[in-house]
Amino acid sequence: MYEWITIISAWTIPFMIVFIPLYAAFKKVPVYETFLEGAKEGFGTAINIIPHLVGMMVAISMFRASGAMDLLSALIRPVFDQFGVPSEILPLGMLRPLTGAGSLAFTTELIKTYGPDSMIGRIASTIQGSTDTTLYVLTVYFGAVGIRRSRYALKVGLFSDLVGFIAAIFICLYIFG
Repeated sequence: MYEWITIISAWTIPFMIVFIPLYAAFKKVPVYETFLEGAKEGFGTAINIIPHLVGMMVAISMFRASGAMDLLSALIRPVFDQFGVPSEILPLGMLRPLTGAGSLAFTTELIKTYGPDSMIGRIASTIQGSTDTTLYVLTVYFGAVGIRRSRYALKVGLFSDLVGFIAAIFICLYIFG
């Protein structure tokens, strides 16, 4: 079964790259012209979301530079220690909803320091794969389509990140602990 999954995953993208243009040509869709039209729309969308991205980057920088992240980590660390959870992954849980690049850099640093097969490396990798950059996603997608009120989406996104964070910890502790 594993061999079949490996073969399918290796050939899925090349198949799609060949199949989609051929199918479009078969349906008499002007492939290149349609691609250019989509690229024009994408450029306009990129220009429209720049103010949202700048605002988010400034807010993240302020959060980290103000010491709020360190203060929050210090407040939560005793709870982690009580449950036997490595407190080194706590900043990752706070960074992940904010920034993909920052959380990936932090995960890379944890793996370099503790190793990929350590409990910290496994938990960090699982967190990286089971949570999302909620604020970035809301900024980009909601900014692109002009949604102004994202209150409920923000709450649900951050709650799902929290659930993913906690689930990643407990699953890794259960399986590897």
